Amino acid sequence: MNDLARTPKQIGSIIQRARKKRAWSQMQLGERAGLRQATISMIESGAKSARLESILAIFAALDLEFRIGPRSKGHASDIEELF
Repeated sequence: MNDLARTPKQIGSIIQRARKKRAWSQMQLGERAGLRQATISMIESGAKSARLESILAIFAALDLEFRIGPRSKGHASDIEELF
């Protein structure tokens, strides 16, 4: 998995896809990440108030990592095709 995310909604979509790929409920992911199911739901929906600490805990539970790189110069439509 090598997805590009630039918005909270895109991050939420990546998390949701990774969770569903494992056939986990939001509750199960929350238990593994040490978060409430409501927090998982909020992040998956792209709520802008999600804490970085919470997102990193979710990534760890899903065995994903957070990488930072230079912003590509593609078109906005290229990004939307990823989702």
